[in-house]
Amino acid sequence: MTELIKTYLDEIAPVNLKLPALACDSHFHIFGPASTFPYIETRNFTPVDATKEQLFDLHHRLGIQRGVIVQTALHGYDNSATADAIATRPKDYLGVALAPAVTGTDELKKLYQQGFRGIRFNFMAHLKTKDSMADILALTHRLAPLGMHLQIHFEPSLVHSLSGELKKSAVPVMIDHMGRVDASLGVNHPDFQGLLQLLKDPKFHVKVSGLDRISKVPPYEDGVPFAKTLVDEFTDRCVWGTDWPHPNHHHIPDDGVLVNSIARIADNAEKIEHIMVKNPHHFYGFGNLV
Repeated sequence: MTELIKTYLDEIAPVNLKLPALACDSHFHIFGPASTFPYIETRNFTPVDATKEQLFDLHHRLGIQRGVIVQTALHGYDNSATADAIATRPKDYLGVALAPAVTGTDELKKLYQQGFRGIRFNFMAHLKTKDSMADILALTHRLAPLGMHLQIHFEPSLVHSLSGELKKSAVPVMIDHMGRVDASLGVNHPDFQGLLQLLKDPKFHVKVSGLDRISKVPPYEDGVPFAKTLVDEFTDRCVWGTDWPHPNHHHIPDDGVLVNSIARIADNAEKIEHIMVKNPHHFYGFGNLV
């Protein structure tokens, strides 16, 4: 099965954009290998293994030196596969874990020591959290002393109902995939405008990842104005990611195409430096920039 991933890596588009030193992919996943890190029985599909070795190969091809591995729901609360990948290259890779909102301080400290810098909660139809917002907000008070953050993945319409509660967070909040807006509805749609309003609060940050999710057809031109607006207006609070290996998708995006799109959403070297190097460095707490 892993041969499918290997074949895909050999077929990605040439990368025409030379990324700056210490460029960071701030959102992607590790799947398996299932023989070592089994998938949970309640998963909604069984993926092709996407291993740390394949990930490191992809990043080398793309010109990426750092990364933030986001724990996948396919492994549930067992963060072992992600922790193993971080431990292989601890200076270059950090992670975001999945954990119940009732997780105690001692367990959070263990996750931090393993290289995890945040906890993710999903408010998507296919990945809906069972945790209450009250418990999630209580968790943020245990995250704060550790310097960890909250990561939220939600349906675009939920920006209106979740914003008020998320503003009560005791820690910074990272919004996934541009709030999963629908590019076909245009930048004036209330869901995207709600995201822009939320981001006026400096507590909030956003991933200009998922260009291929908010848009439908490569090279995702109708999604570019959304990402560019976010980068232009919130240059110091945007990070970028591939979302490799692109789970729960209607097609397999070309990661070379996604890297090349960075030049269209961040239209000068300073903005690229921010979203690819400076912002992930400061937000996730990587080592020195030199």
